[in-house]
Amino acid sequence: MREAAFVKQNKDKWLRFESLLHNREQISPDELSNLYMEVTDHLSYAQTFYPESKTLEYLNYLSSQSHQLIYKTKRESSKRFISFFTEEFPLLFYSYQRQLLIAFLTFVLFSIIGAYSAANDGTFVRSILGDGYVNMTLENIENGDPMAVYKDSGEMGMFLGITINNIKVAFYAFIYGILFSIGSLMIIMNNAVMLGSFQYFFYEQGLLWESVRTIWIHGTIEISVIIIAGCAGMVVGNSILFPRTYTRLASFKRGMKNGLKIVVSTVPFFIIAGFLEGFVTRHTEMPDWLAILIISSSLALILFYYVFYPRKIYKRKQKELTLITQNS
Repeated sequence: MREAAFVKQNKDKWLRFESLLHNREQISPDELSNLYMEVTDHLSYAQTFYPESKTLEYLNYLSSQSHQLIYKTKRESSKRFISFFTEEFPLLFYSYQRQLLIAFLTFVLFSIIGAYSAANDGTFVRSILGDGYVNMTLENIENGDPMAVYKDSGEMGMFLGITINNIKVAFYAFIYGILFSIGSLMIIMNNAVMLGSFQYFFYEQGLLWESVRTIWIHGTIEISVIIIAGCAGMVVGNSILFPRTYTRLASFKRGMKNGLKIVVSTVPFFIIAGFLEGFVTRHTEMPDWLAILIISSSLALILFYYVFYPRKIYKRKQKELTLITQNS
């Protein structure tokens, strides 16, 4: 888009926002929040396509003024890492709750398909999990330790290997979003079918509860963040399919940037999941109440950070933006 057309298309919004900053006009929190987010998006666009232009200077000024009013008592620098996880990312992720829901429902649906397929086809589990894994597990069951696979390797080696592998899976789920979101959905489907057939296999052996109380100690976080990484891939894919008012290239760059932030947010959770699988899951002798406590706490952590906390931050930002009109 030519700079003149860009300015003409958006100048009314910029002037409206500038008026709010300086004249203390009354406005609904939703409208104020939307204006603020649009101005920051326009700033990113101008930095890409109109460097060293008057438009960029103006948008920088507008953004800095609003930023100072909202964060005048805060400092960047050393707190940047913490603020990413406590402020920047949750606010960003609020906009992608729909993609998260789609990713989650896709996973649930294909988990059911995986279990149903295993129930109706005796060879399905082997085709998904492999003969080697199935035979090893059957041998472990005969030996009275069905979850022995989690005790075969050293704790630290298992922790590092699993964490690195899970991060790789998350990265693939993200980057395959370039294939118009289909690639990311395929990663989710594959993992879901594997999980569904895996759980049905243990159900068939009369060990469903034993498998649930064991694998979900680490699996609650592990599976959740794989779904979230798939959501990140959908953000990328949708940015190509639905550029809205942006050029397709600008929308893609924005989608890649936001999707990458989502993937980065999952890294600490993969580390936690890897730690649990390497050091905790192997203790199959632990009482049921402790396993349930770990699983419940993990689920609560995921729901809080990726569902409830983004909503809380969004509502708080709405209030802070409203104060701009009162205190400027």
